[in-house]
Amino acid sequence: MKKKRLLYIAGLILAAIIAGAAFYLNSLLPIITGYAAKNLCSNVFVSGRQPADIEAIDLNFSFIKFTKSKIDASEKSVTSRFLWGKAKAIYREGFGVTLVRDVPEDILRNEVYAVDTDPGYNRDTTMWPLGDIVPDTVPAGISRDLLASVEDKLMNKGEYKGIPFAFMVLYKGVPVSEAYRDGLDKNTRFLSWSMAKSFTNAQVGILVKMGRMSKADPAGIEDWKPDERSKITINDLLQMQSGLKWNEDYGSRSDVNLMLFDHGDMSSFAVSKQLEYTPGTHWYYSSGTANILSQLVRQEFDSDTSCYAFTQDQLFEKIGITDAVFEVDASGDFVGSSYLYATARDYARFGLLYLNDGVFNGERIFPEDWVDYTRTPASGSNGKYGALFWLNKDGRYPSAPDDMFSCEGHDGQMIFIIPSKELVVVVLGFSHKPDNALETDRLLKDVLQAVEQ
Repeated sequence: MKKKRLLYIAGLILAAIIAGAAFYLNSLLPIITGYAAKNLCSNVFVSGRQPADIEAIDLNFSFIKFTKSKIDASEKSVTSRFLWGKAKAIYREGFGVTLVRDVPEDILRNEVYAVDTDPGYNRDTTMWPLGDIVPDTVPAGISRDLLASVEDKLMNKGEYKGIPFAFMVLYKGVPVSEAYRDGLDKNTRFLSWSMAKSFTNAQVGILVKMGRMSKADPAGIEDWKPDERSKITINDLLQMQSGLKWNEDYGSRSDVNLMLFDHGDMSSFAVSKQLEYTPGTHWYYSSGTANILSQLVRQEFDSDTSCYAFTQDQLFEKIGITDAVFEVDASGDFVGSSYLYATARDYARFGLLYLNDGVFNGERIFPEDWVDYTRTPASGSNGKYGALFWLNKDGRYPSAPDDMFSCEGHDGQMIFIIPSKELVVVVLGFSHKPDNALETDRLLKDVLQAVEQ
């Protein structure tokens, strides 16, 4: 009798363990399949990369590597499956790739991108920086031989670890080094991941210059008006001091994963979060705040076409970015936290805009104080973060000057802007932590050695 009782209890425990494991795994399936479908679809139909290369590098980790994906070239979609889970991502001209979440696919496909993307000039026949004709002469003060050595060690010898896709250096505004992984080139669009946040900074900066936004203004979100969230300002969102409860650890069902892969309206998911701290008192990294800003940017316009045209006309085309894709979620908001696709040269142009204090090709794009504001440390960040840009005032990169500031994205997407050295350094690739993380500080040290003292 006692033995039967023990067996019964053991069976109950085992059943509970199995049920708990199944429940937990079920909660992960939208994230696992969503990640695979979205990234494979974007890299195929936006970047033009080969599926085998994407699966061998970008998707070769954790549960993601066990997904089975079907690419439909005719309808430009990817469907990914893992166990009983399934996710579908679709490509739409102009919008990029969107996960089919919360909004039916037919409605998404019926939306039309009505923005005129013709910049009025041909980049192939236009001089740098607006165009792609690069000067033959190199500014004095930099060693091309040393840069060539860095390029070789990074791209060919693997001495800095990581899997580099592209590398580019501007000195005094002129390209002095440029290299790509086999099969990729100057026309390849690369995923920004969180570098997109810095482009959100640019959108807000332009609206501030137009007098349509002020960083001191309350966010003014309707759902926040009855409570203390009404005190959250534009500045709080830009400096990631909103006080909203948020988990950015990228583990399993963290907020950032749920937002990106399990919700069609990402900004509304972030807006729904409750306060954990008084606004403006605590700094912590939050992709959700960037997407809240994307919603606020969109609300400044009477129509989506006007919003998308604003980014195209007032930012991209002004700085020579003629074919970037700033993807939107199923609700139509820019995914300002994560999903911009642009070339290495485009990212370098963006860095050049900030290196030159918001002036590009002789035209002022931002207010005169915007870049200074961007580089001002957020309270509580210990000098590591400004307004949607990373800083080096905490010495995070000890080999680089403390005036360096940067756009940085997941798995090794980086634009380093170093005013004191007149440098912009772009590194794109797959730098998976911890086993194959790019030795970024060492790379920066070697690049800086090429600048004559």
